[in-house]
Amino acid sequence: MRIPLAREGLPFVFSTAAPAVVFVIAARINGGVVLWSLGIGISILAVFVIGFFRDPEREGPKGDDLIVSPADGKVIDISVVEESSYLHGEALRISIFLSLFDVHVNRYPVSGDVRLRDYEPGRFEPAWRTSASHSNERASTGIDAGGTPILVNQIAGLAAKRIVTYAEIGDKVGQGERMGLIRFGSRVDVYMPKDTIADIKVGDRAVGGVSVLARMPTQSESVK
Repeated sequence: MRIPLAREGLPFVFSTAAPAVVFVIAARINGGVVLWSLGIGISILAVFVIGFFRDPEREGPKGDDLIVSPADGKVIDISVVEESSYLHGEALRISIFLSLFDVHVNRYPVSGDVRLRDYEPGRFEPAWRTSASHSNERASTGIDAGGTPILVNQIAGLAAKRIVTYAEIGDKVGQGERMGLIRFGSRVDVYMPKDTIADIKVGDRAVGGVSVLARMPTQSESVK
């Protein structure tokens, strides 16, 4: 049976849960305000850590014409921008902000072959700022989805200090599969061809691996 926690979070869970158990047991045996305060305080912290690193199973829509959300969070921007690292031109960018209370395991928005893996050191500005897309620490994964280039940028936020990305160049990845994790507050930007049709709007809540962000245009829509 799989434990519904991200493996990267297990050291954090054990380092908070174990002391919580020790202090609660000590408080029950010996009493005392200090022991009870420590036991309750660390228990609350342990519950938060377990919640942060939760990794629920997800079953979402699949399709070569669909781009599903790589993250849980709030859609904070949908814009056509210049993207020079992988799409090399104008692209539709959909940005998702992850609060401390969202699931932070990220998922592949499409199936395909990994063609780009890159890491860019940077700042730790609040992730909801537009400038965070370019100024903050980030990890980039470029996927060739049957000839359609899709770029996913995992971006560190004010509290995020560690980005984990599983795939390497040449790997085949599946839509909705786990792609990595960002610790403690962050943002994920998805870049796609500019004629892609957004199926979500700013302010909507997205669910990683489940919500459809956009869909590829049909031939008739491309002609228009």
